[in-house]
Amino acid sequence: MPKITFIEFNGTQHVVEAVVGRTLMQAAVDNVVPGIVADCGGSCSCATCHGFIDKEWLAAIPAPQADESSLLEGLLDIQDNSRLTCQIEITPALDGLTVRLPKSQF
Repeated sequence: MPKITFIEFNGTQHVVEAVVGRTLMQAAVDNVVPGIVADCGGSCSCATCHGFIDKEWLAAIPAPQADESSLLEGLLDIQDNSRLTCQIEITPALDGLTVRLPKSQF
């Protein structure tokens, strides 16, 4: 199983084993990672699973679709590497990925 590192805003790291075929959001929720709220359960309708993908990993994941991009535009703390973790499927190639979490999801 790929290992994903989630880093809270305060610097606390959570290394989790992620199931291939599930999403980054599901891996965080399954492992009780603080900072991923996931209010909509992964239906790309709330943006409470926002994370910053380490820039060296951006090429390894598909570009955001229109619905994700629309939600990201409404966030206060958006960066070039902002993504909704519910929209990124775990693949073996993501082993070692780091996702930093914003100060707040609201």
